[in-house]
Amino acid sequence: MHSELALLGLCWALAIKVTIAHGDHSSQKKISGPHQSLWYNTLPGDGGTQADSVFSGISTFGRLPYQNCLQTSDASYDIAFIGAPFDTGTSYRPGARFGPSGIRQGSRRLNLYGGYNVPLETNPFNSWATVLDCGDIPVTSYDNSFALRQIEEGHFSILSRSPATDADEPGPAVRGALKGKTLPRVITLGGDHTITLPLLRSINRAYGPVSVIHFDSHLDTWKPKVFGGSPSAVAAINHGTYFYHASMEGLLANDTNIHAGIRTTLSGPSDYENDGYCGFEIVEAREIDTIGTEGIIKRILERVGTKRPVYLSIDIDTLDPAFAPATGTPETGGWTTRELRTIIRGLEDLNLIAADIVEVAPAYDTNAELTTMAAADVLYEVMSIMVKKGPLSKMVDGSETKRDL
Repeated sequence: MHSELALLGLCWALAIKVTIAHGDHSSQKKISGPHQSLWYNTLPGDGGTQADSVFSGISTFGRLPYQNCLQTSDASYDIAFIGAPFDTGTSYRPGARFGPSGIRQGSRRLNLYGGYNVPLETNPFNSWATVLDCGDIPVTSYDNSFALRQIEEGHFSILSRSPATDADEPGPAVRGALKGKTLPRVITLGGDHTITLPLLRSINRAYGPVSVIHFDSHLDTWKPKVFGGSPSAVAAINHGTYFYHASMEGLLANDTNIHAGIRTTLSGPSDYENDGYCGFEIVEAREIDTIGTEGIIKRILERVGTKRPVYLSIDIDTLDPAFAPATGTPETGGWTTRELRTIIRGLEDLNLIAADIVEVAPAYDTNAELTTMAAADVLYEVMSIMVKKGPLSKMVDGSETKRDL
């Protein structure tokens, strides 16, 4: 009995000693964290930055810095990415409201190795330009007319600010209080293709009528009675008619607009006649078999010219569904991702003032994120062209930018 009590007392003594020892950290070296040497934000080689691993963190386009530009007037940028999550103008498969977030997810690897674009010999992530992801425009899903107004006003708010570079230099804007000013460029993540109408309305408030390059498998110039039946004024504006309305509203520069990648079925030959009336020339997808990518680039440059302000609109269904299955109205017989990227790189001499990519509906994508990666890579080429061209203050003034509109 006495030996058991003695053993119990010894155990208590040891426990108290261990507790005291663990409670006294005065002799230990305090660790200040995190370990700065284990983190880096400067890449080796020719430059570029990376905050952390590309598979972690909150997704922005290409892991660009984020600011909610619509909630602050302090954001300063030369190129802004903005989302327009709208898809209630679709005729077949909805889901493009998730396009902006999907494209951002697909863009995570763009600057994994620093972001240098080898064919264009530029790095859009490490250049003169301040590039931001400005988040999304708040868009209602209950009222199309109100949603389109939200998109127009949100885009114009981003477009009409002073850029981070050459803000005091003369530029190509021709309208109202913006006349003669240099403005930032805006790249919009759609959204179904209906959003291009409010975007062009916004562009018109700064630049007047502009030339449009439209990559798509469909014309999107159909008269409302032909596409959708036009049961109401609201239904008359959708992702198959918005260019018809843009033409009727005088948003397009006459006879300088072009489609590329067209392979849609028609209601009849009159659809092509109406398309010409709306101011477009057509490059069909199948022409790549005879004239190649160089021939398509030549057709676009001859139509648009290199002096006018140009708006670029890209429907992801330009690509064959084998390369971009996640879209609202897929059409087989399209171009490969490589072909489209090559054609876009061939437009580096154009004065791109703004662009959009639309109809990315991630719900229909593969687990490998084929469509969202393709959309992100296409915009990488667009962004590279804008950076390589320099601020819009350096735009070659043509007659269209000189006139008083």
